[in-house]
Amino acid sequence: MNKGSWLRMLVKLIKFSSSSLLGTGVDTLVLWLCSDYVFSGNYVGVNIVSPAISFEAAVLVNFTIAYFFIWNDRLSIQNFRSFVRHFLGYNLSCTGVFVLKMGFLLLIQHLFKWDVILCNLLAICLSGFFNFLMNERVVFRRNKSKE
Repeated sequence: MNKGSWLRMLVKLIKFSSSSLLGTGVDTLVLWLCSDYVFSGNYVGVNIVSPAISFEAAVLVNFTIAYFFIWNDRLSIQNFRSFVRHFLGYNLSCTGVFVLKMGFLLLIQHLFKWDVILCNLLAICLSGFFNFLMNERVVFRRNKSKE
């Protein structure tokens, strides 16, 4: 990679990290609502189902920002078909990141007995860089011949 490529990747990482704050806010808000009001008192509901629902809400927000504002220069076509196709790939890659995040969340909660929301925030931080790399190298990779 040359200096310009590193600089472009750094700018994308900064944009991605900044946009992830909104996704983290959505994730945290939905997690709080689900864990405190929908599944309160149920271990599986609070620690498995609530984070899964909050994750999907954040995926939709983060993908929309990524598609239109971060990696839009890599899209030769921006239409509904392209959006859905990329969203499916994005969601699949995020599922892998979600499994990683859940592992971190459950490990942190088991080791430190902290609240699920704090554990979730720490797990998001730990899995976030892998998420960026999946977007950079897989979902929105360079040199796609056709949408």
